[in-house]
Amino acid sequence: MTDAEHLPGNDETTAQAVARARQAIVDHARLVPDFPQPGIAFKDLTPVLADPVGLAAVVTALTHGCTDVDLVAGIDARGFLLGGAVARELGVGVLAVRKGGKLPPPVHSVTYSLEYGTATLEIPASAVDVASRRILLVDDVLATGGTAVAAAELLGRAGGVVVGVAVIMELDGLDGRATIARGLGAHLPVHAVTTG
Repeated sequence: MTDAEHLPGNDETTAQAVARARQAIVDHARLVPDFPQPGIAFKDLTPVLADPVGLAAVVTALTHGCTDVDLVAGIDARGFLLGGAVARELGVGVLAVRKGGKLPPPVHSVTYSLEYGTATLEIPASAVDVASRRILLVDDVLATGGTAVAAAELLGRAGGVVVGVAVIMELDGLDGRATIARGLGAHLPVHAVTTG
């Protein structure tokens, strides 16, 4: 669902924002060879977010791909930047989905498998009530999809309802969208501004 015509709430603003965001990615993203390991070409979106026009375009593209949201959850760490901006534009609050050990107790947590081990995600257990809230999950990149599935499961265990996933870039050939469909259901909208 990377084409503007497939976005929920499609309108001219959405189409223009997606086009501007994609151009900002072309103009500013940095390709880093052999990172984080040999043979991998890492697409660094940090310069896109540092550019005011690029940041505005990306946030609007992510925002207009969503409807009927009560809370935005940003995944550690670049998802925090995006999540806050998307939440501000939607007029809702933001919740940081943190890596394990970063929050004071009590926390809700989930541990999940990665291709190289395990990781843990946490949210506050008593400071933020997510029960019955419709939550948009936001991150910079969708790779294998495992982190997005784990974050959605974590929010679900706390009583929240994840209504969509929005990312700047979906990486080609890693089947992240299929992992989300298997883990969370094929009905869950996944919005990627671009692929790479």
